[in-house]
Amino acid sequence: MKKTTLLPLLAALAVVALDQISKIVLAYNIPKYASVPVIKGFFNLVHVRNRGMAFGLMNRPGHGFKFYFLIAATLGAIVLLLFWFRKMKDEDHNITIGISLILGGAVGNLIDRIRLGEVIDFLDFYIGSYHWPAFNVADAAITIGIFWLAVNTLFRKTPKG
Repeated sequence: MKKTTLLPLLAALAVVALDQISKIVLAYNIPKYASVPVIKGFFNLVHVRNRGMAFGLMNRPGHGFKFYFLIAATLGAIVLLLFWFRKMKDEDHNITIGISLILGGAVGNLIDRIRLGEVIDFLDFYIGSYHWPAFNVADAAITIGIFWLAVNTLFRKTPKG
């Protein structure tokens, strides 16, 4: 394994570890559907479960087609990310950071989906009665990774030659 490959993979594993540890600590300390205020009027820790995908889309009871579709889609995304990652050149380290974050987040949520049949979400930001959908460390890593990729792809300096 190339030295430049090891660090991004460790970053992805760190995201998975932080995500899983935070969810386990939360699940043992906050009952399902409970809310603990952290910053009044802005941030709570909550314990909710999401059987669907981002922002609660497809969050319905049961483990029919949608459950297997989400598992397959996540596995497909992981394979594509790993393929993309292997094709990166050493000088593309900014791109590998984004891929690492997305990969770690995808694996973190996949572990929940396989282990629990749903994903634990617990970060609840809001202003007054307006709440952003609850999310977790994996979701945050995916979002930051996508933003990082977009910025570094759109504003990438192309070599003159």
